[in-house]
Amino acid sequence: MVRRKKTRLERFFSLNQHRKRWGGGRHVAGDGDLAAMRDRIVEAGEAVQTRGSEKSLDRHLENLRREFSGQPELVFHHARLIVLIRREVRLADGLARFGTLWDEEGDFLCRHLNLRWLISAADTLADHDPDAGVRAVAMMTGLLANTVKIYESERYITGAATLAPEPGRIDKLQTDLVPLFEGMSVFTVGTDDTLRNMFWRLEPFFATPRAGRILKTVYDRMQAEDTAFARLRALHRRDRTAWWDETES
Repeated sequence: MVRRKKTRLERFFSLNQHRKRWGGGRHVAGDGDLAAMRDRIVEAGEAVQTRGSEKSLDRHLENLRREFSGQPELVFHHARLIVLIRREVRLADGLARFGTLWDEEGDFLCRHLNLRWLISAADTLADHDPDAGVRAVAMMTGLLANTVKIYESERYITGAATLAPEPGRIDKLQTDLVPLFEGMSVFTVGTDDTLRNMFWRLEPFFATPRAGRILKTVYDRMQAEDTAFARLRALHRRDRTAWWDETES
């Protein structure tokens, strides 16, 4: 059974949650000049990606600043807002500022955030945005990204990354239905229209405020990074069933 998420009341009375918020007030400040943040570069030595979460908010944000060393201050500001929202430090204020940031600087953030932080942004919208449509599109983004993360993780731990496509199996798929499970069958490599049709269904959602541009950015990057989408793209040969946006290639 999946362990249930703690209620807001349970989190309020949690000593651990209070420890994680301790001193949060001094990290809450006005957003200031967002344009200036785009131009300022974080200078914190050699960049080191964070892993996990420090109990101390001060230490966690210090580590996070180092992660963004060499990048525009605005992307660090975005990450800091997410941390404060996760730890429920003046939550209503943080959510308002997060929404404004995406409304005003969404294009810049999509260009400069890596997939990790784009997914964190989508998760934040899925958890908190007042618009059910925005939450749904944000959840679609997280579902797509985490599905890729899970199967790519299995690919790593099983050593499958060293395997090469078998031409005989690709040829077999052109004539034979190869079952998977529950009525699903293997993707017909080279010609299949499944992903093209999925892209067409996704397109209208790209216009959803805040979440839509994140979904589009994550989807496009999945076609370019070393994922099953990109590996199957390399084997595709029917132009009219292509599922990627050539303008983003």
